[in-house]
Amino acid sequence: MIAALILGRGGSVGFPGKNTCPVLGRPLMEYALLAAKHTPEIDDIFVSTDDAKIKEIGRRNGAQIIDRPDYLCTEQAKHQDAMVHGYQHVRALGRDVELVVLLQCNAPFVLPRHLSEAIRVLRERPEYDSAATVSEYSAFTPARARLVGPDGTIRNFLSQEQLRGATSERDSQGKIYFTDGTFIVRPRCLEQIEDGMLPYPWMGRKSYAVSNWGGLDVDAAWQIPQVEHWLRQEGFTEDHLPY
Repeated sequence: MIAALILGRGGSVGFPGKNTCPVLGRPLMEYALLAAKHTPEIDDIFVSTDDAKIKEIGRRNGAQIIDRPDYLCTEQAKHQDAMVHGYQHVRALGRDVELVVLLQCNAPFVLPRHLSEAIRVLRERPEYDSAATVSEYSAFTPARARLVGPDGTIRNFLSQEQLRGATSERDSQGKIYFTDGTFIVRPRCLEQIEDGMLPYPWMGRKSYAVSNWGGLDVDAAWQIPQVEHWLRQEGFTEDHLPY
């Protein structure tokens, strides 16, 4: 079985209700659900949450609901622990799990073609632990990152040695990519999550990059116009899906 596991809790301090925020007439989280529903390789869809509205949207789209316990719904709870809890629920159903498609309610930048590509590559390349969608954000290279000290002064995030050869030019460090919220993983990544590469240990040690653009996980209201732009560029409208 290939299982899609969509995670999202009800509480959000910075952007209350972000997972169900309407975008082009649909709840934000519905785009991840739609991508999973229209990926032929996916057998079952699960939504892990504590929120009644998220549960209702999941059921409306054919997902099975996993009740996330309170201790996994706090601001301090680790995302990876919610993933493992959801995976263990799926395993407890007694079916063999080939792959787990990890989706986020607040990461709508995913299409069936991304998921099908990842599944195909992982089937062809058993040495890969996982696959993830990535978007290029070269302007946000770590060479440009700054920290602000207790006295209010700016200092580099990287050391002078690490910055050797860097310039102020955007591409001086080469192309920089960020994962944008979608991960397709083998069960071993979740069963041995402590062995994975930080800061996203559920990816295992060797992960394939599925090319995307403009993706991110939404954490602020000002990012919604970016979501709308991406969706329209990919053929979504208020009354049309590009599938």
